[in-house]
Amino acid sequence: MRADRLVSLVLLLRQHGRLSAVALARELEVSTRTVLRDIEALSAAGVPVYAERGRHGGFALLPGFRTELTGLNHDEALALLVAGSRRGAQAFGLGSALASAMLKVVDALPDSYRDTAAGAAERLLIDPETDLLSRRLVDEEVPDAIAAEVLRAVFAGHKLRIHYAAVGQTPEWRTVDPIGLVTVRDRGYLLATKSGADRTYRLSRVLAAKELDEPAQRPDRVDLDRAWQERSTRFRTGGDQVAVLVRLNPARREDLVGTALAVLSEESGADGRLLMEVTFQDRRHAEWALWQLTTSAEALTPQWLRDSLRERATAIATRYGTSA
Repeated sequence: MRADRLVSLVLLLRQHGRLSAVALARELEVSTRTVLRDIEALSAAGVPVYAERGRHGGFALLPGFRTELTGLNHDEALALLVAGSRRGAQAFGLGSALASAMLKVVDALPDSYRDTAAGAAERLLIDPETDLLSRRLVDEEVPDAIAAEVLRAVFAGHKLRIHYAAVGQTPEWRTVDPIGLVTVRDRGYLLATKSGADRTYRLSRVLAAKELDEPAQRPDRVDLDRAWQERSTRFRTGGDQVAVLVRLNPARREDLVGTALAVLSEESGADGRLLMEVTFQDRRHAEWALWQLTTSAEALTPQWLRDSLRERATAIATRYGTSA
């Protein structure tokens, strides 16, 4: 929206002092022509922005043009800045909104807090992209258009139509009553009901979404923490799920955890490998997941899974053991 962009433009100038039209366009993700039009609009509205020509020129604000957010102490300001470094908002498509909000907060802080709080925040790193072994943590991408549609339906209390790709199934359209959104380890989940039954959908598996005009059938208030705990318990223990004991190369741990429904236990063995008990949705899911890990994983139990994987490996070896 243009109003948000104009505010962001002013705050960028407040933060940097002087920026060229090209730099502003890059920060705001618009064209330089749009930036020039926005500068004209700000000037017409009485914002004291002026142009400096020359090699090091650009646009700037007259000194002293700012608003001040009072009532924040140093620790409160630091908490806001650290919160701005969290990656959870990415799961709901709110990353750009969070960045914009933090820009406004920093600009509005009193002079006595801004520099010290910002400097302290630089010394805290929350959820880096890699761990100590340089293994990259894979973020689940949720397209902005889908995230926005889901958010609108959740906040407005409207039914939601989603094209959902469940594990091992053909994607299909479903109409659900959205209850709320949960993020766990940077993975976003939609809590909803379908025909009155509880359902949980991973946002990264939503291929398309459309907010409907029809009101959702849901309670006026909800305890999301309690709802999540109840669903997690049912998810780990119900249905046709199967528990598998796996001996695993630690380098493939994230691959297994990202595929399994839940991790029931985990310990390191004397040989350096992990011994993990995990659950899968059903037999087909368990066989598929273990096959993807090739020789990095060994299913110790149940026996039917070992037999199935051996038969599949034997068939592959037979196929490629003869000349084409």
